[in-house]
Amino acid sequence: MMISKGMTRSGGHLFIISAPSGAGKTTLAKAVLERHGDMLYSVSYTTRKPRASEQDGADYHFISKQNFEAGIETGQWAEWAEVYGNYYGTSDRFIVHGLSSGRDILLDIDVQGTIQILKKYPDSITIFILPPSIKILRKRLEMRGTDSPQVIDRRLEYARHEMAQKNLYRHVIVNDNLSKAIEDLNDIIKKYR
Repeated sequence: MMISKGMTRSGGHLFIISAPSGAGKTTLAKAVLERHGDMLYSVSYTTRKPRASEQDGADYHFISKQNFEAGIETGQWAEWAEVYGNYYGTSDRFIVHGLSSGRDILLDIDVQGTIQILKKYPDSITIFILPPSIKILRKRLEMRGTDSPQVIDRRLEYARHEMAQKNLYRHVIVNDNLSKAIEDLNDIIKKYR
């Protein structure tokens, strides 16, 4: 299901996808990038440890807390946040370079980051991915097998907070059927490209 609010000019440059952890944001972003191969994807920086399947430079740029904090001081981040004791951020240089070369960019960031990005890039096309329900979201997080029950509870608490802010976004997609959600997301992106 797709819900849209006030579309602006066509050919948008900066696409932002946000969703609670476990709502399918990463899967949807990968599907978009496969279909729109010329679109740039901003790999976020983080101070957290990589998961077993994650690769530096592909999933995240894994850096030290000291280097991240130095980046805060020098204005390196277009947006940044501390989540669950780790820093996450988006390189402002990457965005500026991509946009100035005429390329569309996809960001996969949280609500807090979106609010920061919109201050610098108010024409961004924002898309929020909703899970069908909190119950299904809990089940998805449990199936991952990467978090303790306490961490899952914290993620669900944060998910409720993020979902309450979905109206900050131009578009909302409910990911109750992955194929349909992918099509809805691609339809939104095609409208602007």
